Amino acid sequence: MTNDTKIKNVCIFSSSSNNLAEVYYEAARQLGILLAQAGFNIVYGGGNLGTMLENAKAVKEFGGKVTGVMPEKLYEAGLGNINCDEFHVTKCMRTRKEKLDKISDAVIALAGGFGTLEELMEMIVQKQLGYNTKAIVILNTAGFYNNLVNFFNEMIEQKFAGPESKELCYVAQTPQDAVNYLINYQPKHFDIYEKLNLENKQKVQNI
Repeated sequence: MTNDTKIKNVCIFSSSSNNLAEVYYEAARQLGILLAQAGFNIVYGGGNLGTMLENAKAVKEFGGKVTGVMPEKLYEAGLGNINCDEFHVTKCMRTRKEKLDKISDAVIALAGGFGTLEELMEMIVQKQLGYNTKAIVILNTAGFYNNLVNFFNEMIEQKFAGPESKELCYVAQTPQDAVNYLINYQPKHFDIYEKLNLENKQKVQNI
């Protein structure tokens, strides 16, 4: 199955650790292969370690373009992947995220640490507030994100988030599932003004 959508550059959030279980590196490699075969390129943190590197290597090996974006502090520490097709050095982590967002059309979060989680949450909130309509995918390799998904459901159940929040991101169980979602993705716009007007209308009706 090939990519016939407007999505071209997929932002990958993942881990820089070399000490993970093999299942996570294999999932990163498989995702890279499938993305490249489907005609997608990737944009990522530019690192030469962990699942970040495994994914980038696979994309490049199978004909996809790889763009790295890294803050200067990490780049000067020698952590950049010199085999990227394109590489951007930013001033800090915040400007790195801004650049990743600007040059990507979709997001896939692999299993990762605090940085991956922080990046993922920002993209979800951006979509929730109507700043983008990007496909956001959580790749739930080996059930890594089960607890996070349960927490999302708990927030919705206790009304910290509306039921429509379930549509902000997609939880994929396999790399193929993630790629299929991108291929078939239909953008949905979350309008914060419409939501606020609806909530205000409901308040008036309840008076």
